[in-house]
Amino acid sequence: MKVAITTLGCRVNVYESEAMLEIFKKDGFQVVDYDEFADVYVINTCTVTNTGDKKSRQLIRRAKRKNEKAIVAVVGCYSQVASEEVKEIDGVDIVLGTRNKSEILYWVNRVIDENKQFVVVNDVLKNKQFEKLKIEEYNDKTRAFLKIQDGCNNFCSYCLIPYARGAVCSKDRELILEEARELSKNGFKEIILSGIHTASYGVDLKEDVDLMTIVEDIDKIQGIERIRIGSIDPTFFTDDIINRLDKVNKMCPHFHLSLQSGCNETLKRMNRKYTAENYKLCVEKLREVMPMVAITTDIIVGFPGETNEEFEKTYEFLKNLKLAKTHVFRFSPRTGTRAAKMDNQVDGKVSAERSARLIELNEENERLFMEKFIGTTSKVLFEEEIGDGVYTGYTENYLKVNAESVKDINGSIEEVKISGVEDNTLIGEGLK
Repeated sequence: MKVAITTLGCRVNVYESEAMLEIFKKDGFQVVDYDEFADVYVINTCTVTNTGDKKSRQLIRRAKRKNEKAIVAVVGCYSQVASEEVKEIDGVDIVLGTRNKSEILYWVNRVIDENKQFVVVNDVLKNKQFEKLKIEEYNDKTRAFLKIQDGCNNFCSYCLIPYARGAVCSKDRELILEEARELSKNGFKEIILSGIHTASYGVDLKEDVDLMTIVEDIDKIQGIERIRIGSIDPTFFTDDIINRLDKVNKMCPHFHLSLQSGCNETLKRMNRKYTAENYKLCVEKLREVMPMVAITTDIIVGFPGETNEEFEKTYEFLKNLKLAKTHVFRFSPRTGTRAAKMDNQVDGKVSAERSARLIELNEENERLFMEKFIGTTSKVLFEEEIGDGVYTGYTENYLKVNAESVKDINGSIEEVKISGVEDNTLIGEGLK
């Protein structure tokens, strides 16, 4: 039998889709592309925006057009928060929530045997058990995502994720290290620690561990040369954490620090747990211990109640801080959140104008940061040959580099001299 999986949303979803594919492969299924004919289609959904829900519904219908007799399983965040809605979509056979993905094969077999619909969605707000999904087979040999945590306790006013993913739950320390050692044996050189709210790792465990404990543990694993952390909250970086971070040899000088707004009034309405001043201090401390650190972020423009004055505070904040990259999003009311019901919703034309200004500012800041590396030597983990003898990869700062080489350098870390910047990509030289 053939199975196809498509994934919407974050890196955690990508990790979980890979783990589900592995479950199918071990049972003898052939994996095919989602646009091909398959006996089973799995849609791993996202519900961060209403658009994510719409895409999920489109993918469900596309599967049935490919094979009207196929088993269609809808799993993940959209299923979790709207299971009744999902089960009514024509053609859906299985609806699983965010903590039931490890059971996917069991429910497919139940549909085959009993020819009826199954809806299995537990109350994640009461479920604090980490779901034991694991990837054991590896195709790529460069960077690997390692999920260490699920859930979020923050309840930002614009976000449904705590209702979709539940409370914070952390993967057992030894299971993480076992998986990291396995990744090393399989030739991986870089591990990216991922989660829904990675900074919360360990708060639910009896053992006295935190995210830095895991980083320090993996730092000792032979063969792993780089450790990267996925998106992380700025409140994580206390003085103690930064001091410990400075002693980790394999830590990549690159952090995606969530900001969302540079204005305290806006941050308060968003129910974020820090101020613009807290964020700025965090950036300054990281730059002290890692002078060439790349700090990237997300910004929401047009949040309910955002006045011109509030937006200008965000604009000036980013202009002065000069981050490596800023991802700009226009606020989209998410049904079921407090923000969707707030007064003073911002006109779409206004948020579009604000977005355009921040995107222009980002392009300027991004280029300024990349130009700092011209004339320096960087270590690049090469991942792909993109042309005849031209390879692409990423520096420790997560800057893209293209370089020519007469030998195959896929999967290897090479020192290159940076000679210029073209189309947001560094140009590397000096390889033989």
